[in-house]
This record gives sequence, C-alpha cells and structure tokens, in this order.
Amino acid sequence: MTPTSPSGSTTGAAGLVVFGLFVQEIGAAVAVLVFPRTGPAGMVLLRLFFSALFLLALSRPGLRGITRANWAAAALFGVSIGVMNLLFYAALASIPLGAAVTFEILGPLVLSVVLARRAAAWLWALLAAVGVGMLGSGGFGALTASGVLFALGAGAMWAAYILASRRVGAAFSGLQGLAIAMAFGTVLALPIGLGQAGGAVLDPAVLALGAVVALFSSTVPYAVELLALRRMPAAAFSVLIALAPAVATLTGAVLLAQHVGWLESAGVALVVVAAMGALRSPAR
Repeated sequence: MTPTSPSGSTTGAAGLVVFGLFVQEIGAAVAVLVFPRTGPAGMVLLRLFFSALFLLALSRPGLRGITRANWAAAALFGVSIGVMNLLFYAALASIPLGAAVTFEILGPLVLSVVLARRAAAWLWALLAAVGVGMLGSGGFGALTASGVLFALGAGAMWAAYILASRRVGAAFSGLQGLAIAMAFGTVLALPIGLGQAGGAVLDPAVLALGAVVALFSSTVPYAVELLALRRMPAAAFSVLIALAPAVATLTGAVLLAQHVGWLESAGVALVVVAAMGALRSPAR
C-alpha cells in the first residue's frame, strides 16, 4: 500500500474542515428557531450539554490514568469552547450574522500571522482579511459596540481553541479529549444558561431542537476540526477556517434566501483563494 503523502494528508484535512463549516451553518439556522425561547446563553447550554452527551457516549473515555497536565489541557479546551460560544451568541443577539462571523474570524487570522514562518503566509492572511472584510460589509450597517466587542472576544477565544485543540488532540486518543472538554464547557455555561432560559430548557420541543443544534453546530464540526488539526499545521488551519464567512454567506443565500451582492461574491472568491494558498504553502 502506498503511504499517504503529506500533501494528500493535508488536502484530506482541508476537506474535513470545509465539511465541518457547512454542517455548522446548518446548525446555526436551526438555532435561530430556539433563540426566542432560551436566549443566547440557554442555546449555548443546550449545545454543549447534548454535545457532551453524544461525545461521551461515543468515546467512553477512561478517566483512570489521565495525568494532571492532561486534565488541565482538557479543562482549558472546554473553557475556550464555552466562552467562545457564549460570546458569539451574545454577539448574534445584537449584530447581523455576517458581521459577527467577520469580526470573529479576525482571531484565527491574527493567529495565522503570529504562527507563520514564511512570507507567503502573511500574504495569504492579508488576502483572507480583505475578503472577510468584503463579506461582512453588507452587515456593517447595524452594528452595536457591545456586539462588536462580543464578536471580537469570540475571535480571541477561537484562536485559543485552535491552540488548545492541538494539545488535547496530542494528549488523548480519538475524541476522548473533546468529550471531556465538552463536559467542562457545559459546567461553565450551566449557571449562565439556566439564568437566562429558566424552565424553557426542559420543554421537550426545545430539548429536541437543542439536540439537533448540538449535533450540527458543535459535535460534528469540533470533531472533524480536532481530527484535521492532527494532520495540518495550525497556521494553515487558521487561514483555512476563514472560509467560515464564505460558507455562512452561501448557506444564507440557499437556506434563508438572503441576498448576496457582487461585493460579497468577490469576498468569497478572495477567501477561497487565500485558503487554498495557505493549504499549499506548508506542503512546499
């Protein structure tokens, strides 16, 4: 059997990332239906709770033998997931989705520049930043200071998530580390989510929608990203997930009948080019 080449492995990891992004946007569309009942924090609690259940059932992590350092890594990973989601959903409550994703993606883009060791990586990051700005320009007419700050904070936690994910992926086998991290994130979101949603989280219909959102917005995307980060550099991954605004734009146009103008379309093209460039640079 011919061994998988580094470039082939990286390309496969890229496919995992893109698949996760599309699944995540479908989950976000479902989450909109739950917002009026639970609020942003209540929705985050449901996402993390059901994601933890799914992943713990799938991975069945053995708790014995886990070192203190690995527990700390999983806890840090869980905190980054929980805070990132809390801040992002808080941003969605006051600014448009396109603008929120655009500001959030700045965190991973900054990380890609910091981690880059080649001049080409700086060029791809800059190109992706321009494309992201063009994508979000259509939603910049209804911004609030609090919404922008929440989205930027979510971006910072997204960068922390990328770094913590690589550490957990190296410390645990399969999805065990992710399952434990989701449990930590659920504990973090529990008081905030219950305080905002109250008894609504016990409604059967809300619970069912929460399970669907968890599967599409958390469990599948985070799992495939964790697998991808084991096969590609963090710098390339950080620029590759700049596809998130492009995926959000396309999903909104198809599922929500949202208008996509020429500026947004040009932004999609720039982000795709930057992502492909970032993917090929490490292989060279």
